Amino acid sequence: MRTVRATQYITALREGGSLPAIVAAEDSGMYVLKFRGAGQGPLALVAELVAGEIGRRLGLSVPELVFVEIDAAFGRNEPDQEIRDLIRRSVGLNLALDYLPGSTMFDPAAGDQADPATASLAVWFDAFVSNVDRTPRNANLLSWHRQLYFIDHGAALYWHHDWPNAPRKIESPFPEVNHHILLPWALDLEAADKTAHQRLNANVLTEVLALVPDAWLLRESEAEADSETPAARREAYVQLLTRRLNASSSFVQEALRARAELV
Repeated sequence: MRTVRATQYITALREGGSLPAIVAAEDSGMYVLKFRGAGQGPLALVAELVAGEIGRRLGLSVPELVFVEIDAAFGRNEPDQEIRDLIRRSVGLNLALDYLPGSTMFDPAAGDQADPATASLAVWFDAFVSNVDRTPRNANLLSWHRQLYFIDHGAALYWHHDWPNAPRKIESPFPEVNHHILLPWALDLEAADKTAHQRLNANVLTEVLALVPDAWLLRESEAEADSETPAARREAYVQLLTRRLNASSSFVQEALRARAELV
């Protein structure tokens, strides 16, 4: 992954509770920046990075993810105290998605539709990463140049906020799938499951987790424990996600059941 330096704070995206922002960077690109100092802290960035890169490896369109360095002078002219405080807490390494100018949010009420293959793989993906944020209320799905782009995965991997109970939660059938915005078009869920197993394995998951910076993986209390290291935590993610992959029939059957209720 590339690392760029933020050069200009353009505007806040206030529809997001974590106050992401559109920023310009030294490479002349524009990005949607997710701040490390926001409410959920670095774990939201871990989820954004891990889920986004898993989605990319599955073949879904995810805007490029980049690391963004923020220095202490960034945003100094921002008049909003809340935003200035957020920037101050986020000095250092953050995460951003490529900004897609002119994109629109996917909206079935406006006549938007999805092809069955993409919809099925998307439903599988969100169930796999336990992403609760792909609903009619909060689609996190952009239409850009007639293609669907999958964004905002900070709420995925919710089990990593409670590590002691994560092994118990990892094989959940994910009943939240019945609210998925693309479920009506997900006609090929079993084919999506087969495709996903061809594209994901422990080695691929290890490659994805290797992208996560050490400093984002452990809370201070965990970092102080002699038995916890960033490498151990990466391995724990890989083991849990591999278990979920091996148990995919559980959430595929749940998705099939939920979809049957729509007919």
